[in-house]
Amino acid sequence: MTQHVKTVAAIGVGVIGGGWIARFLLNGLDVAVYDPAPGAEAAVRQMIANAERAYRKLTLAPLPEPGRLRFATSIAEAVADADYIQESVPERLDLKHRVLAEIAAAARPGTPIGSSTSGFKPSELQQGLPTATSVFVAHPFNPVYLLPLVEIVASPANDRAVIDRAKAFLGTLGMKPLELRKEIEAHIADRLLEAVWRESLWLVKDDIATTEEIDDAIRFGFGLRWAQMGLFETYRIAGGAAGMRHFLAQFGPALQWPWTKLTDVPELDAALVDRIASQSDAQSGAYSIGDLERIRDDNLVAILQSLKANRWGAGLIVQEHEARLYDKAHAGVATAAIEPGQPLQLHTSRVREDWADYNGHMTESRYLQVFGDATDAFLRFIGLDAAYLATGASVYTVETHLRHLSEAKVGVGLKIATRLLGHDAKRIRIAHEMYSSEDDTLLATAEHMLLHVDTTLARASPLGPGLTTRLDAIAESQARMSLPDWAGSAIRALDRPQSILA
Repeated sequence: MTQHVKTVAAIGVGVIGGGWIARFLLNGLDVAVYDPAPGAEAAVRQMIANAERAYRKLTLAPLPEPGRLRFATSIAEAVADADYIQESVPERLDLKHRVLAEIAAAARPGTPIGSSTSGFKPSELQQGLPTATSVFVAHPFNPVYLLPLVEIVASPANDRAVIDRAKAFLGTLGMKPLELRKEIEAHIADRLLEAVWRESLWLVKDDIATTEEIDDAIRFGFGLRWAQMGLFETYRIAGGAAGMRHFLAQFGPALQWPWTKLTDVPELDAALVDRIASQSDAQSGAYSIGDLERIRDDNLVAILQSLKANRWGAGLIVQEHEARLYDKAHAGVATAAIEPGQPLQLHTSRVREDWADYNGHMTESRYLQVFGDATDAFLRFIGLDAAYLATGASVYTVETHLRHLSEAKVGVGLKIATRLLGHDAKRIRIAHEMYSSEDDTLLATAEHMLLHVDTTLARASPLGPGLTTRLDAIAESQARMSLPDWAGSAIRALDRPQSILA
């Protein structure tokens, strides 16, 4: 299913529904939306703008062209041609029953129908449906376009193949599908959150702490640990060298002490509501909701990028999705044509807002980023793909020369022309020219010397025969092109000292 999903239907536009739509669109999927509420389209477009801003900060991988957004006039129209359907209407079982019945009646048989419900079990959602095999819980977390987790909950009535296809599809969107072993109200995460929420309400009601003090206890303390290691692994470390057994022996008896009120909940009467609302206003009322959303997204992006750098937790999901984005961006590169007497056209980009310096122009490091992406595209073009890397061979850049010729302002499209200047048994010399897509202004040039290496032995090694064949073909097609006058003599000659080949 994963390779066949082209159109998604999203029923219900709220914070969660809008987040789903943004994630779908930014992964190149067409989305048909239905929500009769006034202002639904404006809310969706604002959510998409927030998501685009966050994605530009999250990854340097080339994003696919956004899918097409279409607003349908009925549920039936929205779902008729959908390959996957996500329902995100308000948390009322009677409403969900009516909406899911309409979806099931109009959808193609076997189309996965995920519900964003945070509390209902799939067996409850399936009640009254003529066929229940395709309806399941797909519960995400806000903001849906950034947080990877999606809880997948099935009932005995579900078709196993539908659930497996849905999980595989959601995984391609950079999500972490977590399937529950059995259905239960509120699933996993919200049950844990409810425990903290109940105790927090008591702390406010009993004048133990304000909303800000409770949030500070979380964000300056255990929240930082949970963001990267969760609950049980955090406590395993707390047990010292003896691990979890020692922790349970030392702190387990404390569970018998009446510290918390988890079996009770305070009445949310007018007085408590007023207290919580006024404290919340004092805590963060200086910021608009839009401001808080952007602050939240920037903080989440920074945390996810740190986790990615450490190859840990949610960062691994980001890294894997980033690899898929690069694969998708370079999917057509390997079959691109070699035009005789012409440079290769393998990579395009655009100057992002976060690439700009104080003058509004692309910073020096981003020129290298774009040229590096163009080099990756060239290497994919000659056959250095994941399968080749798996053999223990790779190509390293050993020398680079850049020239900055003109300014590239935010929003300017970039196109890269690539030349093969020479190659031998172990080395490849290439040159890139960066042009503005708007007026063909030459913005910058780069020249690179690449060295083929055996990564196991950490030393230079001969190019694989497939790479050599491809390089020979490029060299032949570009043989009559004159050497650029800017090609530096520092790496022009291929008779380099043998020390770099050792």
